Amino acid sequence: MVESMFCLRWHNDRPYNYQFIFKLNKSTKMISVEEAIDIVMSHTIEPGTEKVPLESAVDRVLQEDVSADRDFPPFNRVMMDGIAVNSNAWQEGRREFYVEGMQTAGAPQQRLSQEQNCIEVMTGAMLPQNTDVVIRYEDVEIEDNVARVRIDEVKLLQNVHLKGTDRKQDDVLIHKNQILSPAEIAILATVGKHTVEVVRHLKVAIVSTGDELVDVNEMPNPYQIRRSNTYALQSALQADGYEAHAFHINDEKDALETKLREIVEKYDTIILSGGVSKGKKDYVPEILEKLRVKKLFHGVKQRPGKPFWFGVREEGNSPTVIFALPGNPVSTFMCFYTYTLPWLEKCYKLNNQVLEASLTTDFNFQPPLTYFLQVKLTLNQGQLLATPVTGQGSGDLANLLEADAFLRLPSERTEFKGGEIFPVLRYRRSF
Repeated sequence: MVESMFCLRWHNDRPYNYQFIFKLNKSTKMISVEEAIDIVMSHTIEPGTEKVPLESAVDRVLQEDVSADRDFPPFNRVMMDGIAVNSNAWQEGRREFYVEGMQTAGAPQQRLSQEQNCIEVMTGAMLPQNTDVVIRYEDVEIEDNVARVRIDEVKLLQNVHLKGTDRKQDDVLIHKNQILSPAEIAILATVGKHTVEVVRHLKVAIVSTGDELVDVNEMPNPYQIRRSNTYALQSALQADGYEAHAFHINDEKDALETKLREIVEKYDTIILSGGVSKGKKDYVPEILEKLRVKKLFHGVKQRPGKPFWFGVREEGNSPTVIFALPGNPVSTFMCFYTYTLPWLEKCYKLNNQVLEASLTTDFNFQPPLTYFLQVKLTLNQGQLLATPVTGQGSGDLANLLEADAFLRLPSERTEFKGGEIFPVLRYRRSF
C-alpha cells in the first residue's frame, strides 16, 4: 500500500511505527536473506520453448545449437577492389597485365584464361579461377585495358579470404542458452534461420495496490501520489528483455480478491507491490491465502524490504509464482533486484553474475539485519568502488537517482570498514 517517501516519513514521525516493526517481528517468523534466496531459487518455472521469426528474436534466449550450413566464407573471397593475378606471372617478373574482364560480387566465378593477364575484381566477389593474388586499385594504374602495378612486392593469397578459414560446415556457431544480440541475429540470418527456437516468455503481471495511488497522467490530491513502482518494475524487466503487463487495484477487499483471482489464473508470475505489511488495509496475504497460494515465507531479516512475502500456487499445468514486495519504492527496487530478477534469469537458464565492490569508507549499521546499502559505483584501475549514498529510508524514491546499486552487508556485523569487499546489486549502468 505504501509507495512514497511521504508515507514513510509519516510513519517515522510517529512512535507507532516502532510498535509496527515490533509486531511484525513478533507475529511473523522472519527468515534470513540467505534462506529467502534459497527458497525463491528452488521454485523456478520451466517456461518451455517457442519458435519466433528472426526479426523478433533479439534479446530472446536461444534454445537450439546453431551450426554453419556451409563453410565461412563459402568461397575464396576477394577482400579488396583491384585486380586478380596469377602469382607465377608475378614471380617471372611481369608487372603489366592485360585486363580480361571483371569479376563482380554476386556473379558466377570467372576463370583467367592466360596467366600473363588479370581480371578486375570487386570486394566480396569470388576469386577467379587461376588467380591467387589480389592487388588493390590504389597500387595499380589502368590505361588502355592494361593494368600496370606500381608496387615492388606482393604475397601469395594477398587480399584473399580463403574458403572455410573462419568456420567449417557443421561447426556450431551459437550454443543454446545464449541471449541473442544483434551479432547473433546476423549469424542466424547468414545460415538461413528465418525462425528460431527460444525460451517462451513467461507471462508476468505487475500489480500495485493502494487507495493513495493515481496514474501518471492524473493530478493527485494532496493526500495522493502518482504510481511509480509499476513503471519502475516494468521498465526494469524490459531492460533485461522480459515482458510484463501492469495493473492497479485499490485497497478494497472484494475488488482485490476478484481481480487477483483473474490475474492468478492467467499469469505465470505475479509481482505485487504494496499491501503486505500489517496495516489494517494490507489485505494481500489474506487474499492470496484464499486463492490457494501457499505462503513460503513472509518477512525477511533485511533492511529495506522486511515484509517481503513469497508464495506458489500449485494448480493447473504449471505453478504460479508470486512475489509480494513491500510498497515503499526503495524496498520494491531492492527486492526485485535481489530476488525476482535472479529468479527470472534462472528460469531462463541464464547465468546470474554476482558483482562485488569495495566499500570506500567506514559504515555502521546497528540492527541484526542484512543491510542493503545504497551506493554510488565508480571504477578505479579495474576495481569497482562503492560509496554510500544516505537517504531518508525506503520511501526516499529520489535517492535512487543518486545511487547506482545496493551493497549487501551481512547481518552478523555492525561495523564495516573501507576497503572491504561485498556483493553488489547494480540497477544502473553508469559506465
